[in-house]
Amino acid sequence: MEKSKKVLPIMLATALAATPFVVAPHPASAISKIKIKADDDETEADSEYTIEFTLDKDLDSGDEITVTFPKDFTVDRNIDKSDIDADFKVKSVSVSGKKITIKVGESIDEDDNVSFDIRRGITNPRSKGTYDIDIETTSEKSKSGSVKITDGGSSKSGSNKKSSYDDYDVEIDDNTEKKETQYVIGPIKLKEKLTEGDWITVTFPSSDMLPSKISKNDIDINKYSPDSVSVSGKKVEIKVPSKAKSDKELTLKFYKSAGITNPSAGNSYTIKVEWDRDTYESESFSIKKSGSSSSTTSTGTDFTVTLSDNAPGARSSYSFEADFGKTELKDDSTVLIELPSSDMIPGFLDPQDFTINGKAARKVGFSGNKLSLTTPYNFSPSKQVRINIAQSAWITNPKAAGDYTIKVTVDGKTATSKSFRIDGAGSSITTPTTPTAPNTGTTVPANNNTATVGLTNTAVGQQTGVNISVKAFGAALAKQRDFVEVVFPVGYKVPAYIAPGTVSVNGVASSFVAVRGQNVLVYPAQDIPAGSGANIAISAAANIVNPAAKNTYSISVFSSEEKGLLFNRVVGVGVPQPAQPQPTTPTPQPQPSVNVPANAALFKINTNTFQLNGKSYPLQEAPYLANGNTTMVPAQFFKEAMALTTFWNNNAVTISSGSKVIRLTVGSNKATAGNQEFTLPAPVALKNGMPMIPVRFVTDNLGYKVGWDAATSSVYVYN
Repeated sequence: MEKSKKVLPIMLATALAATPFVVAPHPASAISKIKIKADDDETEADSEYTIEFTLDKDLDSGDEITVTFPKDFTVDRNIDKSDIDADFKVKSVSVSGKKITIKVGESIDEDDNVSFDIRRGITNPRSKGTYDIDIETTSEKSKSGSVKITDGGSSKSGSNKKSSYDDYDVEIDDNTEKKETQYVIGPIKLKEKLTEGDWITVTFPSSDMLPSKISKNDIDINKYSPDSVSVSGKKVEIKVPSKAKSDKELTLKFYKSAGITNPSAGNSYTIKVEWDRDTYESESFSIKKSGSSSSTTSTGTDFTVTLSDNAPGARSSYSFEADFGKTELKDDSTVLIELPSSDMIPGFLDPQDFTINGKAARKVGFSGNKLSLTTPYNFSPSKQVRINIAQSAWITNPKAAGDYTIKVTVDGKTATSKSFRIDGAGSSITTPTTPTAPNTGTTVPANNNTATVGLTNTAVGQQTGVNISVKAFGAALAKQRDFVEVVFPVGYKVPAYIAPGTVSVNGVASSFVAVRGQNVLVYPAQDIPAGSGANIAISAAANIVNPAAKNTYSISVFSSEEKGLLFNRVVGVGVPQPAQPQPTTPTPQPQPSVNVPANAALFKINTNTFQLNGKSYPLQEAPYLANGNTTMVPAQFFKEAMALTTFWNNNAVTISSGSKVIRLTVGSNKATAGNQEFTLPAPVALKNGMPMIPVRFVTDNLGYKVGWDAATSSVYVYN
């Protein structure tokens, strides 16, 4: 807000200057029209507070607004700038006792309405009643506004009637107490349309129902993923995406993979949804006791499971088809697959590795030994459900030989398979007809005598990076499917999660990193041919911590595609570093790999040139990594290096090959390929007038291939 300029007429100013007068004291001004609203007005509730008032005097940038709560309230001393949502710029926030002081970052005129939300950190008193909250500014004296705190028997905002906007349904897949299940809330008729970028607040009956974090991929708003999700206590805050803006009806779907757990049986519960300062309360729903009769029934049919490899512990594809009688599987619905054991499921799952009636799953999640697959929006309803799990999903067989079954559940009805045997013998094995990795099955002699492992910090008990140089792999590694396994000895602290962006393979951020105890599994984002090596860099940001005792420790390296140890090396912690093997011959200068196709275009990260047919050409902007793991290239690359029809300006990009057209928008993470819309791993960015685009989105949708040339540390693209 800019302060208005008030110009005194010249003649009046002259007259005043010539006329003596006495300056009377300015009457004390006071804030007016104070409105205070608690998002949850029940006793002892953690509530968001909305405060509105009108200024009677100007505020300058740097002035303060102070809110003082009564002694019966609890005010979190850690409330900061991020917890204040204001219609003016906020410079800083401080807390002292029950007092919250907000320093404004812009000028605000008198008579302006001021509004802000305190999104967290306020807990209501134990006793119901009406409480006065004081508001004051640098320019105006304190004035009180009141808020009514109830014992839960009255409805929000003092109303004892539900409006026609309330009474929406809550659908629960499994209403057994303490069960992790799917929740569908709504549809809710809203008083105001949804606005992109604003927040919806969903209040569940208790904080015990919610995990500490929910992924935006586990929630739908009117069938679209939200822009962001946060969890605090019993509240889930959801940011409205552009696709849902202007809708005046709201349906929220929390998939089972969101990790929401039912409360205890014996009570009736409701869920509250707040949007645009209006609160909507659902119809009550009940939860049944564990062990009571279940709504899940069996179809009474069994089906056959086909594996590509039935050896104990082997990685295998799985195929099966179940008949669910009168029950149909529909679009945007969930198929639950119960496997014999949880250790069959890897730490990373790609929806593209799972097909339902020939179509890739839209989402895939897991909990324990259960897989949760979501059908795509264009899925045709079917009573026959055919599931194919590709070998590249990295599902492994049970470790022990024996007879096993798989259960599949659709809309509460469960089908159980015929027994299938894990023993490594039998003639019913289906061998994949196409290789799943470059040079799969090809093994070359691999000598890692000069392979090395080094620490970036050798101090005891300190975070360290780890640099690993593998001289050669005996078998090829396929991107996003195969992995390099680094085993840290006892004494090292390895976190339960490592971000892919903190680990690189040949200078490119890894596709995924899984942690199993002391073992770190690194999935490369590029194919690595048999016979070639790799440099793996785990940065200190991965939070791997050296042992607390001075000693030498052995770190081992394995590959998912080779039996036995690749190599191990001794490192020193708090002691001099042991000698590492040295190359017996001089390191040759990098030369283009013989495996790079002749028609490939090559580029390097942070280098503003590309190579084609042995010649170098300039790029206006250099390729770079976004979000730590997404390779971005200039639109120019697709036109000049790949000879694709490409048009761009500061707002949009169009890339076409034959009848397939890709359309992208600068600043957006949404794009279309043909008639389908996709979410990009990073939004299109504009650098000096050149749009920068995730290269894999374009290559994958136009049928191009991407590889890594270790000899020149280059990414290459070819058709």
